[in-house]
Amino acid sequence: MSLLAKGILQGMAVTAKNFFQSYYKKDRLPTVQYPEEKSTVNQFTRNIPFLVFDGDDPIDGMRCTACTLCEKACPPQCIYIIKDKDENGKPIKRPAVFDIDSSVCMSCQLCVEVCPFESIRMDSEFELSNENRFEGLLLNRDELLRSNEYYHEIHPLEAQETDDRIVAKEAEAAAKKKEREEKARKAAEAKKAAAEKKAAEEATAAEEAAPATENKVAETEAPKAEAAPAETAPTAESPTEPEAKQADAAPEPKAEEETPEEPEKKE
Repeated sequence: MSLLAKGILQGMAVTAKNFFQSYYKKDRLPTVQYPEEKSTVNQFTRNIPFLVFDGDDPIDGMRCTACTLCEKACPPQCIYIIKDKDENGKPIKRPAVFDIDSSVCMSCQLCVEVCPFESIRMDSEFELSNENRFEGLLLNRDELLRSNEYYHEIHPLEAQETDDRIVAKEAEAAAKKKEREEKARKAAEAKKAAAEKKAAEEATAAEEAAPATENKVAETEAPKAEAAPAETAPTAESPTEPEAKQADAAPEPKAEEETPEEPEKKE
């Protein structure tokens, strides 16, 4: 038998085997009696996006921060987001409104790729038919929220990789924060030490300058003291100032007129 004929017979045997097995082997049956029977989807199936939350509270555990990157990246513009606000009107990093029009979504997964917070993922759910073709196909925030455990159920490998990335990012952020705090602490200590050193130098300079200043003042006052008349206390011989003034004011006594002496008479 030629090599060509042998190859043809082997190929026909494989075809016949697959043909007959498709009638009785369950995993080879091409027809599924839907909806009584549902075909199982693999973990790489993607259909409609959903929002992931951590913990037990869907609202407080939402990963989404309403950054609107997915809304801007969506080609058919089927995502609509409004940021939430507190009682004082201050914006909160979570969406108050997050709507997806499933009738327009084309499952391109661009919203998943641009999300920096690992908050939006693709679901494997495909039964989205509804009697109301308008409001029924518009999925709101509460309908889109799914727990991280659900994410691990439908996409276990992808979910584990996502958790590992989140843990790595948190560890990196904590390390950077610790490094910044350490730098700030060292800078504060260095500033304090410099201030203390400067204060000590100023005190030392002031102590050294004090005697020189006193000597200079003494040298400056000495010539003044020599030039000024010394003030002495009044003595008995030197009259006081009031007495001197009174003496100057008193009139000088008139000199007594000399009378000629009479000649003595001779006896």
